[in-house]
Amino acid sequence: MEIGFIGLGNMGAPMARRLIEAGHKLVVYDTRDNAAAPLVALGAQLASSPQDVADRVETVMASLPEPQIVAKVAVGEGGLLRGKRIKRFVDLSTTGARMAATIATGLAKRDIAQIDSPVSGGVAGAVKGTLAVMVSGPQADIDAVKDVLSVFGTVFVIGHKAGMAQTMKLANNFLSATAMAATSEAIVMGVKAGLDPSIMIEVINAGSGRNTASTGKFPNAIIPRTFNLGFATALMLKDVRLCVAEARALGVPDEVMNAVLGVWEQANSEIGGDKDFTTVIQPIEKRAGVIVGRDKP
Repeated sequence: MEIGFIGLGNMGAPMARRLIEAGHKLVVYDTRDNAAAPLVALGAQLASSPQDVADRVETVMASLPEPQIVAKVAVGEGGLLRGKRIKRFVDLSTTGARMAATIATGLAKRDIAQIDSPVSGGVAGAVKGTLAVMVSGPQADIDAVKDVLSVFGTVFVIGHKAGMAQTMKLANNFLSATAMAATSEAIVMGVKAGLDPSIMIEVINAGSGRNTASTGKFPNAIIPRTFNLGFATALMLKDVRLCVAEARALGVPDEVMNAVLGVWEQANSEIGGDKDFTTVIQPIEKRAGVIVGRDKP
């Protein structure tokens, strides 16, 4: 299948590479030429703009960091909306349901279908093809790309209304962000009391406290002090903010969401939004006066 791919960052690049390795023909675009170079070397064609991508292929995918950037690429000047061939836009980004609905409405003016398809599983999942791929949109267009999306991992059809997959993604990422925040506080408490964090993690993973932070983030990035899982704090904060906004728009309780949001706001402010999201533990360590992992207090 001929596919356009826009956004070749930490997630987009390995996903685009998997498409090429699966035999699909790609037309790629990124604002950074060096990001596209490895894919061009594998046979991808380089486009000069989002509109250029949409002039060449019927199906365009995008993996972008911010909702506003997605909107600009999709319906802004020089965007996909003006493309001559495009029939469907597959958005692999996390934008929130309301932005997804707005973009879908804009694209519909030119009979371009939007498929919301946010993914979960991190950079490692993108590389291995083990992502959870959440999909919503017109059934006929989902059918047209479902096999292609399966290259990224397991595809879950959430519904057919624009934004439904986005709501699912926000719920998922809120739980992931909560696991990171709560586990960080729990482990710091134990270390302050003299417990070994590695033993704590073993106990938690054998018991009812087991979660994605305890099984992956702590043993692989926090206790070794590498903080290198490839997802920025600012991106996780963005997702939690979107989730809180969604909850408020729907009029549902958000007390826990707001507490978790505060933890991520703190990490973003004190450690930096460009740092790996596993550094969320560092402000908690600082206030407790301990360090979790191989370094000594």
